[in-house]
Amino acid sequence: MTWNPVTGCLKVSQGCKHCYAERMAKRLHAMGSKRYENGFKPTLHYDLIDLPRRWKKPRVIFVNSMSDLFQEDVPHDFIRTVFETMQACPQHTFQILTKRSERLRELGPTLPWPSNVWMGVSVEDGRVTDRITDLAAVPAQVRFLSCEPLIGPLENLPLAGIHWVIVGGESGPSARPMQPEWVDSIHRQCLRSNAAFFFKQWGGVRKDRTGRELHGQTYDEMPLVQCAV
Repeated sequence: MTWNPVTGCLKVSQGCKHCYAERMAKRLHAMGSKRYENGFKPTLHYDLIDLPRRWKKPRVIFVNSMSDLFQEDVPHDFIRTVFETMQACPQHTFQILTKRSERLRELGPTLPWPSNVWMGVSVEDGRVTDRITDLAAVPAQVRFLSCEPLIGPLENLPLAGIHWVIVGGESGPSARPMQPEWVDSIHRQCLRSNAAFFFKQWGGVRKDRTGRELHGQTYDEMPLVQCAV
């Protein structure tokens, strides 16, 4: 499931260049969707903050698939209210992903961190590995990296305190290629640090043709915690 109390975002690094959420928002705007009247401009949806409370059956919920909860346009009080909703819904597992790791680290001590909140940062190449250090400073039970789209090598990752690493190539129009040796290197680093390794896709313009096998097998490892489903 996805839960989008915020929609829209601003680009901050090369991982944002071909943003899938931006393409989808433009499409929804053209279709007349009320939620996307502002296109991809950051927009707060106060009426959606309590939505997970209505879902009684346990679910894994990706928070803000169409935005970034920690971007500057989202007030601190709004972020805290989102966390309070997650705290009030222990039956669900919430996964949050941000590129604004500095703000995550800054606000982290002011937020509740229930065990059902998994916190991650995007790490697309070696220019943004400082996001990992910021992530390691927050007290989430599960801390994870999303190396997707992986657009450059990532050597010597500081994986202490990181529980899960997701790797995937960029997909869609103008997708930038991902090199196999980049994936192999991250996999070896995960093995050394005991971080779970999840290989999502090779990507490309036609990701359905490239699949998600690495050396003839799929990697679907998950962090060693009890999930809500």
